[in-house]
Amino acid sequence: MSTLFSVFNTSASALTAQSVRLNTVASNLANANTAASSPEETYKSKQVLFQTLLDRSDPTGAARPVRVADIVDSTAEPIPNYEPNHPQANDEGYVFRPAISVVEEMANMMSASRSYEANVEVMNTSRQLLQRTLQVGQR
Repeated sequence: MSTLFSVFNTSASALTAQSVRLNTVASNLANANTAASSPEETYKSKQVLFQTLLDRSDPTGAARPVRVADIVDSTAEPIPNYEPNHPQANDEGYVFRPAISVVEEMANMMSASRSYEANVEVMNTSRQLLQRTLQVGQR
């Protein structure tokens, strides 16, 4: 029976991880057009690193909960733009913007959203199966 409930543990951990991923993508999108006076001050896009965990309560090893191992900054160089009239322009007239691809971030957001939805569906289906199993015992 504990292996049956490990499905909920695995899906719940995935929901939490995908939620962090969605928030990170939202942060990247919100800062995609921010400007800074120097490359060091420029926003760096962030990526979520996941890690699977061994569920010792599952003797089959099939249940693999996931957790956020780290959130890392991108190593991509900021993009310099010549905008001498911009209030944050440096002495040479350049502002620096993060190297964020809005298209990639949107694809990442869609992937995270679909993964989130799939895990909600796994939990709903598992709950329905458990309820039906209990109903069989009542008859």
